[in-house]
Amino acid sequence: MAVEIEHARTVDEELIAVFERLVPQLSSSSPPPTAEQLTEIIDSPGNVLFLARLDGEIVGTLTLVSFRTPGGLKTWIEDVIVDTSASRQGIGEALNRAALDEARRRGAKDVSLTSRPSREAANRLYQRIGFERRETNVYRYSF
Repeated sequence: MAVEIEHARTVDEELIAVFERLVPQLSSSSPPPTAEQLTEIIDSPGNVLFLARLDGEIVGTLTLVSFRTPGGLKTWIEDVIVDTSASRQGIGEALNRAALDEARRRGAKDVSLTSRPSREAANRLYQRIGFERRETNVYRYSF
């Protein structure tokens, strides 16, 4: 069973259904994106929406977000989701490595991400592939 990584290029029923299935596995408080929101993600030149297929079925996703500031190119990995039915098959690693390759291709000097401490397997993965924990404060302002 080989994992295949691709960029989402169009929004179709399959993609909408995938996010309806996967987003609740990441967050119980965030609704799945609508077709319009998925189109906005895919159409943004700063975003790459990666899909992982296992035996033809989409079982994982990751969004790479890049934007330029006066301080340089900022690149973040967001919303890494691997279907629980496909865990421990290298999908998270394949998605992250594809995102790192794309970030390097775009000229990024580094890639950032955040992960809840409770996601122990994800945190082990990030450290194993070379992410280093930063001493920083992350703040959120909620509306």
